[in-house]
Order: sequence, then structure tokens, then C-alpha cells
Amino acid sequence: MVKFLNLQKINSQYSDELKQAAAEVIDSGCYLLGNKVTTFEKNLSEYLGVTNAIGVSNGLDALRLIFRAYIEKGIMQKGDEIIVPANTYIATILAISDNGLIPVLVEPDTNTYNINISFIEQHITNKTKAIVVVHLYGRICWSDELEQIAKTHNLKIIEDNAQAVGAVWNGKRSGSLGDAAGNSFYPGKNLGALGDAGAVTTNDEQLAKTIHAIANYGSEKKYYNIYQGFNCRMDEIQAAFLNVKLKYLDTENQKRREIADYYLRNINNQEIILPSSNNLKLTTHNFENVWHLFVIRTSQRSKLQKYLTENGIQTLIHYPIPPHKQRAYEDLLNMILPITEKIHKEVLSLPLDPTMNQEEIEKVCRLTINF
Repeated sequence: MVKFLNLQKINSQYSDELKQAAAEVIDSGCYLLGNKVTTFEKNLSEYLGVTNAIGVSNGLDALRLIFRAYIEKGIMQKGDEIIVPANTYIATILAISDNGLIPVLVEPDTNTYNINISFIEQHITNKTKAIVVVHLYGRICWSDELEQIAKTHNLKIIEDNAQAVGAVWNGKRSGSLGDAAGNSFYPGKNLGALGDAGAVTTNDEQLAKTIHAIANYGSEKKYYNIYQGFNCRMDEIQAAFLNVKLKYLDTENQKRREIADYYLRNINNQEIILPSSNNLKLTTHNFENVWHLFVIRTSQRSKLQKYLTENGIQTLIHYPIPPHKQRAYEDLLNMILPITEKIHKEVLSLPLDPTMNQEEIEKVCRLTINF
């Protein structure tokens, strides 16, 4: 079986270092708000090129905290509108609505699957306060046009960087491009913890200070609560693991690029739409995509997935149901979004694991071509 993502094999490469990191935490007697989190925050901020990184419990909480902090600072208020791609994972939408803000869904670009930047301005109203860009599947969503739209309309740009840690646009890493970014270290992410974890990254010192307090019960000083906060803290053992794995992130991302490049050059089937190479040269040195997922499209998805499964290839669907079709949002997002709906009916993610060997890579190509 070619696994979709072999986490055991990925983490076993660093087994000795991870075990040592865990032992250090156990022996320290400090399991929250300790040196491992502080060190990871420093390492991550330096890696991304930002002044502030706040370790939190998961990627959803990272986004929730950003919106909550903007509300506390008076920059946003409940009922304000936030532009967001329609085909994102539901966590992006949850972070908006959980804060009493209104998600305004915008169709994606079918070449990149990221928000179609040329559609954004037609959705801006006097209630719009921010644009959320999701670097979906590991591909950076950014442009000079996006920056100009935000500047013209005085909007914040918030990055959902859950899938693209390590990607680079014009010399800057994702997670450092906007006003703030939510990062996820769910185990299956390119930089994965051995449990749940996330981080907020920003160059806004006051925003960072507010988020840090809100995530810690709304407190800057123990037992003195400024805000009605949450408990969204990163724990020491996950920070220790992430300090180990951050050292190898660029190497793993490069391996992902090499596998994706091989797929792009060798999967040739008229029934399959490959990820677009527009503005992405077929080279392992293009850094705008870290290939968290390799997502193809086909009108025969069920047939292809069944065929691959029967022949020992594990695939997944990211994502079968778009947010506006979820029961949780049936009252809020009663919309018709044909581009998003078509994409969600056709997408299929092929295995893309930095520990895959050449035989496994070739098998995925051969079977995908011949189904």
C-alpha cells in the first residue's frame, strides 16, 4: 500500500531527537508557559521573518484569536464583513463566524484554487474590514493587485497559512506577508507536531500583545484579567517536538517539490486536470508552492479513487463538501457558487509524502495514467 501520508515513517527519521526533546520536557517539570514554547516562538519568527510568533493550541484558534484581538482593539466589531475564499476548509469560516463577523464567500481561481483576486473588489462594502487569503494546498496566494485593493479600501489582510509554511513569494515567506497569519501544526501538515498546535505570526506588536493575553485567559499577569479570554496555549512538549522538526522543514518541502515535479511531468491522462503550472515553472527550485497536497481533478473521481484503492494507492478528498453546503451554515450561507461546487465534486488528492521512494512515486503515476 502506498500510504497517502506515512506519519510514522516521517517522524521516525527524527526519533532520537524527538525522544530526547520529550525527555527534557518530562524532566523539567514545566509543561506549560516554559522555555520550549519561548524557544519555538523565537525560532519560528526568525524562520518566517516576523517580529512576533505566539504559540497556540491549534490553527483554528490562531485564526480565532486574530479576529478577537482586532475586535478588542476596536478595529473590527460584530457584524463586520470578512472576505474569504469559498472553497477553503471550514475552519477558516468558523474563525470568522465564531467572532460574530460575517464571512463573505468569493469564488476561487480554477488555475490555482486560491481566491480569485480579480473578484474581490465587487464584494467589498462599507462593512468590509479584512480579506482572508488561504494559501490552499501549499500554494501562496498573493499579488501586487491584492496589496493595492487592501490599501485602497483600508482592509487588513489575514493569511490562513495552515498549509503553506515554508513557501516564499518575492523573498518573503508565507505567514509574514499580511497583517497577521494563522499557522497550523496539525500532525499531517508540512510542519507537523505530534498532536495539535498552532501559532499566530505578525509584525504588529500591539496585536501580538493582545493575542498573547487573550490566549492565556485574557491575562497579561496571572490572576489579573484584561479580557474575557480563552485557554489556547501551546504546550511545552509540542513546542519541543516542533523545535526539532522546524530544522528539517526546508528539506522536506524540497522533497515535496521534487515529487510534485515528477507527477506534473509524468501524469498524462486527458481525463485528469493536473495542478496548473501557470506562473509556476516546472522546477524543483520554485518556492511559491510547498505542495502540502497534490490535488488533481476529474469528472470520474469515484471511478479513479476506487481503481487506485484496489491497486494499493491511498487517496483523500480535500474537501467533499464546501462550507456553504454544510448544515452548520445553512442559514448563513444560502448561496450558489458554481465554481466552488464543481471543484469540490472533482478534486482528488494523490499521495505526496516526503518519505516516498521512487518506486512508489512511479507506481502512483503509472496507475493514475492507466485507470
